[in-house]
Amino acid sequence: MTPRALMRSTRFGARRGGARPPAVAGSALLLVLLFVLLAASLAAECRAGETAPLRWATDAEGGAPYTFKDPKNPEHDIGFEVDIINALAKEIGRPIEAHQYGFSSLILGVERGDFDFAMNGLEITPDRKAKVLFSRPYYVFREQLVVRADENRFEDLEGCRRTSCLVGTLEDTAADRLLHAQGIPAKMYDGVVEPYRDLMLGRVDAVLLDLPIAIYYARPNPELRFTGPPIARGYYAIAFRKDETALKATIDAALDRLIRDGRLRAILETWGLWDDAQEALAASTGDDILTESRRSWTFDRYAPLLLQGAALTVLIAFLSFGLAIVIALPIALARLYGPRPLRWGAILYVEFFRGIPVLLLLYVLYYGLADLSTVSGLGASLRLQPIQAAVLGLGLNYAAYEAEIYRAGISAVPHGQWEAAACLGMSGWLAFRRIILPQAVRTILPPMTGDFVALFKDTSIVSTIAVVELSKQYQILSKSSMKYLEIGLLTAALYLLMSVPLGLLSRRLERIWGRGIL
Repeated sequence: MTPRALMRSTRFGARRGGARPPAVAGSALLLVLLFVLLAASLAAECRAGETAPLRWATDAEGGAPYTFKDPKNPEHDIGFEVDIINALAKEIGRPIEAHQYGFSSLILGVERGDFDFAMNGLEITPDRKAKVLFSRPYYVFREQLVVRADENRFEDLEGCRRTSCLVGTLEDTAADRLLHAQGIPAKMYDGVVEPYRDLMLGRVDAVLLDLPIAIYYARPNPELRFTGPPIARGYYAIAFRKDETALKATIDAALDRLIRDGRLRAILETWGLWDDAQEALAASTGDDILTESRRSWTFDRYAPLLLQGAALTVLIAFLSFGLAIVIALPIALARLYGPRPLRWGAILYVEFFRGIPVLLLLYVLYYGLADLSTVSGLGASLRLQPIQAAVLGLGLNYAAYEAEIYRAGISAVPHGQWEAAACLGMSGWLAFRRIILPQAVRTILPPMTGDFVALFKDTSIVSTIAVVELSKQYQILSKSSMKYLEIGLLTAALYLLMSVPLGLLSRRLERIWGRGIL
């Protein structure tokens, strides 16, 4: 065999079964290295996941004694739940970080996975248990009825029911359900401070809230007093996603150790919250709850309540917009034709009410004026009822926007119309009423209708002063029944029934007035 043939034979053998080429061996080595690096990275992530801080959702706005800002250092939160979380973090050997989250959305946030768990005085109810996992209870709460110090008409809920008193409470709570079951009229609030303020001002006859809240906000107040013993036991627990069984088991075991070695009792005693009811914590799993199930929330139960909320929304919207129109037209005329001081006053009004939030205005009208009446000795003259404050606040705010719309519409009418009216011998006021204003209305109508439709939706903000309009009724019913989609669709349909006809009427009036038919 020639040397060249021998070389060809050797190369052929190497390709068929001999040693691999250097490029192939290098590629294999690179794959092995990549695999090793990937495995090391995954292992590091697993170790980091085991020690990464847990995300705890709470609402510091809820107030004492749960989680609230330290008066001495507002950058830090304090409260008995904060102390429990610190003890749990030490017990499981893993840091826990607090994340601010609205109380009304905590259960939804748990389901979405926005955080690892929620803990903020969450009551165990059948409806919530259908959505999330609950830990073993860490506190046994009861409801406490609070009245004014000089109240002598009743001493318990039964007496309150007989006298048809109005009781303030928080929405979607055990107290709310208890009042509903006994047929006692209730006034719903978003916060824990406002019910007691209204009680002192005489806007409600009593307040029924969880005992920890009453201890911190009512007991120190000499104008208020507890009446009757605490009633209706329930449990606070930590909420997890349905698939977080391992985390729940870890927290349950840690809570069990805190309960059995007395550390949880020490925390509660520090905050003045330990009582005989807490003895049940050692054996309780939170299953012995007596509240309504979502299965009772049928269409015939929530539809009438939504219709009541819609009726109140319509009433507030029409009254507020009527007030806005009455105020806006003089403001617009003052800016256009008034003397200099009047013009500056109109400008100040517009800029002031356009520049401040409606929420702030409502709080000042409802709570601020009441405080002023107390300090100044004016009595009840400045203590507006919720609907009065809602109509006045929205009316004053929308009047600023309507005034600018009216001013622009009037200015858009050609000046020749004034001259023509003067040639016919009309006075200025007659010319404005007969000639200028009808023409301006054609320009004003579309944006004014848009504002009216917007006002229907903006009425939802008045729920902050305890007005249960349509949006607030939706929040109450959906959180009570957990039927967010079903009740939400009906609520949206009601809003459409209120707003769409306004748009149709506006377009019809534009067509009629556009043809000059008045």
